Amino acid sequence: MSMLKPKLFSVMKTYTKEQFFKDVISGIIVAIIALPLSIALAIASGVSPERGLYTAIIGGFLVSFLGGSRVQIGGPTGAFMVVVFGVISEFGYEGLVLATMMAGVFMIILGLLKIGSMIKFIPYPIITGFTSGIALVIFSSQINDFFGLNIANVPSDFFEKWMSYFENFRNVDLATLGIGLLSLLIIIYWPKVNKKIPGTLIALIVGSVLVALFNLDVATVGSKFGELSSAIPIPHFPNITFDQIQLLIGPALVIAFLGSVESLLSAVVSDGMIGSRHRSNMELVAQGTANIGSVLFGGIPVTGALARTVANIKNGGRTPIAGMVHSVTLLIILVSLMPLVKNVPLTSLAAVLFVIAYNMSEWREFKRLMKSPKSDIFVLLITFILTVAIDLVVAIEVGMFLSLFLFMKRMSEVSDISVKNLDFTEETESDANFNFKEENQKYPTLKGVHMYQINGPFFFGAAYKYVEAINSLDPQTEYLIIGMKHVPAIDATALHSFTSSLKICKDRNITVLITGIRPEPLSALKKSQINLLVGDDKFFVTIEEAVAYIKINRARHQSI
Repeated sequence: MSMLKPKLFSVMKTYTKEQFFKDVISGIIVAIIALPLSIALAIASGVSPERGLYTAIIGGFLVSFLGGSRVQIGGPTGAFMVVVFGVISEFGYEGLVLATMMAGVFMIILGLLKIGSMIKFIPYPIITGFTSGIALVIFSSQINDFFGLNIANVPSDFFEKWMSYFENFRNVDLATLGIGLLSLLIIIYWPKVNKKIPGTLIALIVGSVLVALFNLDVATVGSKFGELSSAIPIPHFPNITFDQIQLLIGPALVIAFLGSVESLLSAVVSDGMIGSRHRSNMELVAQGTANIGSVLFGGIPVTGALARTVANIKNGGRTPIAGMVHSVTLLIILVSLMPLVKNVPLTSLAAVLFVIAYNMSEWREFKRLMKSPKSDIFVLLITFILTVAIDLVVAIEVGMFLSLFLFMKRMSEVSDISVKNLDFTEETESDANFNFKEENQKYPTLKGVHMYQINGPFFFGAAYKYVEAINSLDPQTEYLIIGMKHVPAIDATALHSFTSSLKICKDRNITVLITGIRPEPLSALKKSQINLLVGDDKFFVTIEEAVAYIKINRARHQSI
């Protein structure tokens, strides 16, 4: 799982001619699927169509060549659209190049440090919240092109954007809307006719033919971007300044986060479909390298694309060769057929993005999560609202902060300090977690002895409970037994509280005994030399041993 070795080098040891032909066929089919998606996502991200192909060609090839998955297909995805559009709007394409290169470096470092498996600890409500939010943003961004509203400068703010749409809906162009609706219907229903050829490609072809045949006044890729280049891109290195790095560190971290999460989630899903196991850390290194390579050659951020990966699996692709063939096929299309792309109606591309947004929305998962605990619902809705209303960077930052805060709150609720007097002179049957009858028979005369039972992780979120318990000790207390049988771990804050409590007990002439401590917390106490403050002879396995120690010690003092 953590090997830093590309899957390609492993699978080639048993590669067969039969699998080669399956990979080639699958790679070609996936390239046909990727063609309209790459173009649509590039335009929606605020760059020219060919940059989407550069991404799938360069980035996709590197993902397959170096990746830790057998079947991962890399390319531009909807998850990046919001971030890419925002960075380009504020810093230009040069700013996007630098931010993506920084993100690539972050991802490579994560892989080399073997932190790939840590991605699975990102709370699911955050992932669902921002992907659903992105889906709504993608849908909203395409209304102008789909309805032919001809708004020259669509506001970037979500609410201002929709106000602008409502103000201009009287300008709907029926020809544009008709082509868009037809394209949408083709994408939805074409799979019932043929599942091998993607409906998105058929929709773009039909839309282009109708616009040309009837000479319709419908906006096309050519009318917006002019002539499209079919040249193979030349690498370009951006100018880098310290000020730019500071400004772009936030977007770079978000690109790295999104790329890592989406790629590894796609790899996990594909593992289940083919019965394999990806190498998560190698996949991160490959994704980081692919992002750097993509923008150096004129592309945009790249990540594992789940829909294209699933299509690869369903068409027989089982090794990274399929992904490499997909990239080479797109390169051939770029060189030979790119001029035809200028005839594609923007409303047809908007239909493609509507379907992408719908598939991203995960509305069924969103609905299901609304039945979760209130804290998870809160994180889900906050992440969703911030993604839509402000931006993805803020949404992820706030979502992670809230999740960590709520996690600490839950852990502090799980962790508990139970206080027990072993003589039970002031106890009642209402006290929880203790069998009074049985214990009263065991220890009927142990006055002046208190017991604190710590349950759950002893960490900074629960340390305050321990401090409160120490401060409430009876002045007549002679012995304090601390039961740690149910403490799996202890952190620095708890160790500090523990040390302070020992000093308080020493000042009050209270002897501290510890029972049932596990190896991990005991090791932490020894590293902090807290065991020396307690005394190695005051650690016991059971309460009975501690009670026996107290009785012997009291008997010894009485005999003196």
